[in-house]
Amino acid sequence: MRTLYHQWLCPFARKVRLALREKKLDFELEEEPVWEAGDDFLALNPAGEVPVLVEPDGTALADSVAICEYLEEAFRDPPLLPGDALARAEARRLIAWFDHKMFREVTRPLTDEKVEKRLRMGGTPDSAAIRGALASIHSHLAYLGWLTERRRWLAGEELSLADLAAAGQVSVIDYLGDVPWDEHPAAKDWYVRLKSRPSFRPILADFVPGMAPARHYADLDF
Repeated sequence: MRTLYHQWLCPFARKVRLALREKKLDFELEEEPVWEAGDDFLALNPAGEVPVLVEPDGTALADSVAICEYLEEAFRDPPLLPGDALARAEARRLIAWFDHKMFREVTRPLTDEKVEKRLRMGGTPDSAAIRGALASIHSHLAYLGWLTERRRWLAGEELSLADLAAAGQVSVIDYLGDVPWDEHPAAKDWYVRLKSRPSFRPILADFVPGMAPARHYADLDF
């Protein structure tokens, strides 16, 4: 059986989970506490980070971008990158936007301060860091809305890895209840469409021990 090592609120692991389910590939989840990673996990990924995908033959792949590119090449149906070279470049640009810019400006400070410090690190959350992330989220949601007012999905007319990368980030923030949906209806419409896909249902069932999701998190009509 294919195994995905993950953490519940890792947006990159969520992106891979969505890609696997969109391609209808069976897998099992293995939660990995990377802060106390042992030799067995470090042998799979010396960087000591999730996600790590272990194929049925024992081959281990690390890094969400590398994993998703592998899945796209090895399991082509359905495609999650456009067929045209310029369109693929646009999809990859957006993947980088959400994986790097949104993660750095919004997802990471919120999870560091509201999750990691509470569940593992201890200490008082940095209110200034939280305020900064909550201010920054508006530009990202506005950009999501701008894209979907011009395209059916973020990178074009078909669902792509760009949508899954964005969903990985947004779903983590939504778990925490920090997405101002009422102020960004176009982004909300895009997210409602994603939440309604069968691939998304297991993510809506996620539950972090000691930290329940926002009340609307699993609702398809919110």
